[in-house]
Amino acid sequence: MDYRVEHDSMGQIKVPRSKYWGAQTQRSYENFNIGIEKIPTELIYAFAILKKSAAIANYQLGKLDKERFDLISKVCDEITAGSLNDHFPLVVWQTGSGTQFNMNINEVIANRGNEIAQKELLHPNDHCNMSQSSNDTFPTAMHIAAVISIEDNLLPSIDLLIKTFNRLMKENEGIIKIGRTHLQDAIPITFSQEISGWYSMVVKSREMLILTLSGLHELALGGTAVGTKLNAPPGFDVEAAKAVSQLTSKQFITAPNKFHALTSKDALVFAHGALKALAANLMKIANDIRWLSSGPRCGLGEIFIPENEPGSSIMPGKVNPTQCEAVTMVAVQVMANDVAVGISASQGNFELNVYMPVCIYNFLQSVRLLSDSIASFNNKCVTGIKANKEKMDENLNRSLMLVTCLNPHIGYENAAKTAKKAYQENISLKEACVELGFLTAEKFDKIFNPKQMT
Repeated sequence: MDYRVEHDSMGQIKVPRSKYWGAQTQRSYENFNIGIEKIPTELIYAFAILKKSAAIANYQLGKLDKERFDLISKVCDEITAGSLNDHFPLVVWQTGSGTQFNMNINEVIANRGNEIAQKELLHPNDHCNMSQSSNDTFPTAMHIAAVISIEDNLLPSIDLLIKTFNRLMKENEGIIKIGRTHLQDAIPITFSQEISGWYSMVVKSREMLILTLSGLHELALGGTAVGTKLNAPPGFDVEAAKAVSQLTSKQFITAPNKFHALTSKDALVFAHGALKALAANLMKIANDIRWLSSGPRCGLGEIFIPENEPGSSIMPGKVNPTQCEAVTMVAVQVMANDVAVGISASQGNFELNVYMPVCIYNFLQSVRLLSDSIASFNNKCVTGIKANKEKMDENLNRSLMLVTCLNPHIGYENAAKTAKKAYQENISLKEACVELGFLTAEKFDKIFNPKQMT
């Protein structure tokens, strides 16, 4: 491999000639050969937005000249366009402040900018990191990436599922089926009522997510090393936040207390709690759907779902609820990620949290997995749900818990005796009730109406 020699405050080091990163990135690349988990692409792009916003603020405040401002802006645009992805090689498992990654992006901007200018104009620290510290840029990029991922990816996927459940509610009005509690027969319910529960779970999860966004819209940028704003000009934090808002078309503001913004990750914990709640709801919904579609002959079989691929390498003709399984595995991962996010956030020692890379890695993975799995679940499964009306009716009429409607007329204990007799002798509730002398056949028929029970 062809190399060039770069230097930093620790001396010289060889860097691949084809890469735009510099000495500090190379040192991190060599010192942290741990795992395969790279800094997420969403965070790389958020950093590019941050760096361009900082350049805008520095230019407006007279700290940065026009030529350097234009160069930084141009390279940041290249980064967000994805054309420089190969120049960010660092893993999550590095310094807890993310300093090396902050320098990675500074070095790429500087070296690529100087290549464009064909002269040495940009220095990674003096210009690309002007008025900044890794300690305020990394938490700022975390919030930018979190907001963009939730608003642009997750919420649209959620909206797809809400729309589908709303359609299914309307299509299945009036279809009566047996309800279930404790995996046991309960009293009747309409299929549209059952779907309405799923619909409301997703709607509520969306509302919870929206509530968490206000904290994520606060940016630490401008606090510099420990929150005192050292080396940042007056007004830099406000102007930088305005620039981020303009570049993202989202309403970011500067955090009112930079000491809090640098050391606390409570906004991410709060938001991930909503992600966990969404995952819990999705786990429940997917489990309901695969239970109801179980069979085809020896399960509940009350709904049909799309058959997407063969389900067994040995059993011909077998088809499985694979989209449900994918969603539930994602839910498990998100719940596990919540533990990592929470523990990471608890490690804010003095003026800085030093678990930021692992915190945002897990957060963004949760958002990405939920966004993708919800869209897949919706498009490949939920949109194709069909009621098996015959099976629903069969199960409804065989249920012993319809006896509940007799309580006001013969009392709870007599109704229990009726249900037990019907079960033990494998006869109908009507036959049992009449044989026990609790009601006449005519009176039973008048009282017994599953539709009214819904």
